[in-house]
Amino acid sequence: MAGIVGVHGIGKYNYYLQSGRSVEGAAEAMRVKWNRYLGAGLGGEPGVCFAEVAYYAHHLNDHGKVRRVEEMRAAEERVFVEWARQLGVGESFTGALKALTGWLLARLDTRAAAFAALFCPEVAAYLTDEARRERCRRDVAEVLRRRAPRVVVAHSLGSVVAYETLHANPDIEVDLLITLGSPLGMRNVVFERLYPAPADGRGERPKGVKRWVNIADRHDIAAIPPGLGGCFTGVDAEALVDLDWLDFHTVEKYLGCGALNAHLRPFLA
Repeated sequence: MAGIVGVHGIGKYNYYLQSGRSVEGAAEAMRVKWNRYLGAGLGGEPGVCFAEVAYYAHHLNDHGKVRRVEEMRAAEERVFVEWARQLGVGESFTGALKALTGWLLARLDTRAAAFAALFCPEVAAYLTDEARRERCRRDVAEVLRRRAPRVVVAHSLGSVVAYETLHANPDIEVDLLITLGSPLGMRNVVFERLYPAPADGRGERPKGVKRWVNIADRHDIAAIPPGLGGCFTGVDAEALVDLDWLDFHTVEKYLGCGALNAHLRPFLA
């Protein structure tokens, strides 16, 4: 079996706390779960698939408590506002940031508001704090160099971290990058802030990546747009799936949906 490394998404700081503030413990707890989820997606096949899940959440969360949307800081509110506009909410509102945040919150359902409380602070911390951003990329690069995987599976915000890490370290080569529920193409939130910056409205596949597959739930409110081929050159294949209208973004649903199977099987013993 070839090495497969995962890169996790938002809301994973609790793994760090539960492991006694151990990065190794958090990463191992996630690896066990990811293997179980993917095993289910592969039809219950036994065996270890993920060699490691690269862990970085402790760099983006230093308080251990999820803030409500009403408690967000200015940078987080700006992410929230632009993200909500991607959903078609508040496109014509021109009021002050705090007023707009409250106005939008009143119009989002409970599910979307709860998701925003996880998504917006971590995305803002990554994209607006260069020191934190560099630490995340450094840790992911260290795992990739140590494990030398042939496949990287990156979920949610992890797809942004993996994309930037691979660009920043072109000597790291992988046969296959799979992005799941990726916000890489989200305009005015992520896309324009990527490193390297998109040229002429297009990002590109990292040079060390031989093949890029993107998979997204067509209704995933983090994967806007769900397809990345219109924003990036070098996306070799895409699949739009229907996971669960209540559970549309978790890595459990993505790994278990079966859409990865055909792409991963050549790398499994």
